[in-house]
Amino acid sequence: MPGGLAEAGTEEERAALIEAGRLLFARPCRFFFAAQRIDQLPPIGGPEIALCGRSNVGKSSLLNALTGQKALARVSHTPGRTQQLNFFDLDDGRLTIVDMPGYGFAQAPKAVKADWQGLMFDFLRGRPTLRRVLLLMDCRVETKPADRAAMDLLAEAAVAYQVVLTKADAVKPPQLAKRLAEVQALIRKRTAAHPLVLVTSSETGQGIPELRAEIAALSVA
Repeated sequence: MPGGLAEAGTEEERAALIEAGRLLFARPCRFFFAAQRIDQLPPIGGPEIALCGRSNVGKSSLLNALTGQKALARVSHTPGRTQQLNFFDLDDGRLTIVDMPGYGFAQAPKAVKADWQGLMFDFLRGRPTLRRVLLLMDCRVETKPADRAAMDLLAEAAVAYQVVLTKADAVKPPQLAKRLAEVQALIRKRTAAHPLVLVTSSETGQGIPELRAEIAALSVA
């Protein structure tokens, strides 16, 4: 099986990846741990992926869409509400999904923002089983300074990441194409970024099979 959709050379390989993703996310997924400090992290085990993004970018909604569970991750309309690392077990230890706190929430105290950066960097740098960070970015708005800072943090921690555009259903095709081109141009300059940008919608299911396929490839790599 190729390492991901970017390496799928034939339609048969692509279809096999899509099916592997479907089967993986048909398995049980459950929340099992939360940590607010680096010394609270669960023991290192199997492969991990992490979801990262600005507050209110749709991380919880995307996780619910991936797993087909409407209430697995709590969806909040208050930016910055999630301020801890939430760990989810997929398929009895085959893969751990880590929901990272949202960044860039304007109303949070400076001390909280500093704690976020410190916790995130320590987590990213200290998890040898972390295969990739999925960096979520909103289709509706341009890349923010906080997004660029997150990319810098990921690069400094020597962590590979892949940009996933969210809320594609909320923009018209010309705007979406412009946003996608902007992000693709941005990541070409960043060596830690995966070259394939995925476009998703938790509302319509757009891009969900492809994202599942990418994650499934990481669970066996």
